[in-house]
Amino acid sequence: MNYQNDDLRIKEIKELLPPVALLEKFPATENAANTVAHARKAIHKILKGNDDRLLVVIGPCSIHDPVAAKEYATRLLALREELKDELEIVMRVYFEKPRTTVGWKGLINDPHMDNSFQINDGLRIARKLLLDINDSGLPAAGEFLDMITPQYLADLMSWGAIGARTTESQVHRELASGLSCPVGFKNGTDGTIKVAIDAINAAGAPHCFLSVTKWGHSAIVNTSGNGDCHIILRGGKEPNYSAKHVAEVKEGLNKAGLPAQVMIDFSHANSSKQFKSRWMFVLTFASRLPVAKRPLLA
Repeated sequence: MNYQNDDLRIKEIKELLPPVALLEKFPATENAANTVAHARKAIHKILKGNDDRLLVVIGPCSIHDPVAAKEYATRLLALREELKDELEIVMRVYFEKPRTTVGWKGLINDPHMDNSFQINDGLRIARKLLLDINDSGLPAAGEFLDMITPQYLADLMSWGAIGARTTESQVHRELASGLSCPVGFKNGTDGTIKVAIDAINAAGAPHCFLSVTKWGHSAIVNTSGNGDCHIILRGGKEPNYSAKHVAEVKEGLNKAGLPAQVMIDFSHANSSKQFKSRWMFVLTFASRLPVAKRPLLA
C-alpha cells in the first residue's frame, strides 16, 4: 500500500517573486542609498556613545495605507530637520505583524486586506514605499519576522527590530547577526530581560543558517555577526521604563560585557496599551534626560 505522507495540510503553493526582480524594478536611488548609509552611521555612533543625540523611532503601528504613510513621512521629515541637533529621527515603517493568536498579518502578507494574500503585490508595494520615503531623505525602520523578506527590503532599512515574541528564537538571532543595519531586541512579553541580553550576545557572533539568495535560490548563509544590537524595554506584566528598571538593565548589560545602551518603547505594556497615557510617559522620560541622556536611546 502506498501512503501519502507529505504536504497533507498544504492547500496550495504559489511561486514567489525572486528578490532580484523587485530590486531591479525598484532600485535604490542615490538619495535613498545616502539616506540609509548616513542614518546607519549616525545610529552606530549613538550606540557607541560617540553621539549624545537621542535615537527616536516613531510612526504608525503598521502600514496599511501607502498614501497616508507618505503624507506622514512628509510631515515627519520636516520635524526631523527641525530637531536634527538633538534627535536622530527614523520613521517606523512596519509591514509585518506578529500575532499572539490570529488576525491581519500586515501589508506584505495581505496587502488588500481581503484575505487574498497577494504577497507578491505586498512586496512590491512595500519596497516602493520604502524607496519613496528614503528618497525623500527620511530613514526607515522595520521589524524582521522571517529569513526571506529581508532580501527584498533590508537595503532600505536603517534600523531593525526583533519583537518580544521572537527575541528568544534562534532563527531571528541568526538573522540579526547578518543584517546590515543596527537591530534592537525587545524584552520578553512577560518582561524577562535576560532573553534580550542573550539575544544581543548571540546576534553579535557569526552564524551559519539557511536562507535564499537575491535570485531566490535556497542557500547557506554565513554571517560575521552584528555589533550594533541593543535592548528595547517594552514592559511586561508591568511597565519597565523607570530609572530603577533602567539601572538594573544597564547592570545586566555590563555584566554581560555589552554596552549599556537602552531603548525605551513608549507603547505596549509601558503604556498599558492606552495611547492617551503615552504623553505622561513621554513627560516622565523627558524629565530624566538631563541626568540620563547618554544611556537612553528613545
